[in-house]
Formats: sequence, structure tokens, C-alpha cells
Amino acid sequence: MTAQLIDGKALANKVKGELKLVTAQLVEKYGRPPGIAVVRVGEDPASKVYVTSKKKTAEELGFGSWEHHLDASVTQAELLGLVRKLNADPLVDGILVQLPLPKHIDSALVLEAIDPAKDVDGFHALNAGHLFQGRPSLVPCTPLGCMRMLEDIHYDVAGKSCVVVGRSTIVGRPMALLLLNKSATVTICHSKSDVAAEVRRADVVVAAVGQTGLVKGEWIKPGAVVIDVGINRQADGKLKGDVEFEVAKERAGWITPVPGGVGPMTIAMLMQNTVTAATARLAK
Repeated sequence: MTAQLIDGKALANKVKGELKLVTAQLVEKYGRPPGIAVVRVGEDPASKVYVTSKKKTAEELGFGSWEHHLDASVTQAELLGLVRKLNADPLVDGILVQLPLPKHIDSALVLEAIDPAKDVDGFHALNAGHLFQGRPSLVPCTPLGCMRMLEDIHYDVAGKSCVVVGRSTIVGRPMALLLLNKSATVTICHSKSDVAAEVRRADVVVAAVGQTGLVKGEWIKPGAVVIDVGINRQADGKLKGDVEFEVAKERAGWITPVPGGVGPMTIAMLMQNTVTAATARLAK
């Protein structure tokens, strides 16, 4: 059996189509579109690519979109001042501070300074707490995209054994909580876990470590859903996931490719969060 591919690019386009309609409705009802402000510090090449892509998508959907590019020598006080200014701007519904930040800046302090109602990355402690309590509002974009993928293939995780490989606060932990909130039985694997044993019994595997081929294809339970969050650039410039794709696709029921799987969904969900934030703020 060969797995069905979960096409993240096609699903992201579908989501963006839905958001375009909602944006038009918000303009009609409130006289303005959702607005997102992205802050980039320094010249990190990957950050530049991400920010350009986010800005382009926001403009395609008809959002208000602003990029604030600061020099790497900016002080922490100056950056916090910009965040406060964006918090107070009535046209800005979403604020995203692109990571990584230069070493002299305390990233946690900057992220905590963002108004939780405008925290479209879903990283603020208040939003993390809401997710923990099962009443999420703004959720980290990558796990949210993974959940939308499961929804799109009509896969109900209730009662299923779901294994999340990786415990980062950006993907692994929020992913586990989103699955738990849908009544899945969730295991989180990390460097001290017997990953092979846990993956072998999983109905759903979400791999989010950032290590090429860490999850072996032969470990995949026949018919399982495999969501590969890993994006690892190889020496030849190609991108590979955390899952050994060629072997895994012969065992899985559904699998995401890399590239073209989770990646496009992350930006689509950032736009979804911006619309969620705008709708909540405009309705007040």
C-alpha cells in the first residue's frame, strides 16, 4: 500500500480562499481589513525569506500589512518601544516579531511585551495558558496547520494513539495539547524516549525535531497518519523531513511531503490567526 499524500500547498490555497472572503466581509461590516505588522531585526537570510513570504500572502488576501525592519544594533528598549507602539495602533490586529533576534536582546521579554490579543504567533504565556486550559484563542501556527490537515482528511483523533516527536514550545507541546483537547491519547517523545517503540504503536505521528530521517519508515504502523514538520536543508540544497519518507509512504495511510506539506500551512494559519484576532477586536 502507498500512502495518500496530504497536499499542504493545495490546502493552504483553500484556506487562503476562505480568508479572502472573510476579509471582504470584515471590510464591508467594519470599513477596514485585518492588519498585520511584522518586525524583523538584522539581516538573517532565512528571516528575510519568511518575512517577505508572509507580507506577500497578507497583501494577496487584502490585509493591511506593515514591515518594520530594524538594524541588528537596535537596543532592547527601542524594540520594546516599537512593540508598545504597535500594541496601541488600532489598525494593527496582529504583531509578529520574527525570530531569531540578536543575542543582546531577550526574546522572551519581547514576545511577552506583545498584546496577547495581537499575538498571532500564539507564543505569549497567556495564550499558551488558554491552550493548556482547553480554551485556545490564538494558537501557534504550525500545530494549528497540522490540526487543519487532519480535519481536511476527515480524520478523527478521539481515542487514537498520537505520538508527537519533539517537545518545543513552538510545535511539540502545543501540538500535544491540541490533540489532547480533541480527546486523543497523546505521548510526547524527546531525547530520553524510546522513540521507535512509541512510534510503532501510534495511529498518528507528528515529527517535529529538525533532524533528517530521525523517524525510520519501518517504525510506522500500517495505515497510520504521518505529519512531518521537519524542514532540514541538505548539502545539495534539497529539503528533507524528520521522517524517512520513501519507506514510510509504503506503510502509512496518509503522509505529508517535505517540501509542500506543513510549510505552506504555517503561513496560511498565521493569516487565519490574524483574521481571528481582527474579528475579536472589531466585534468589541
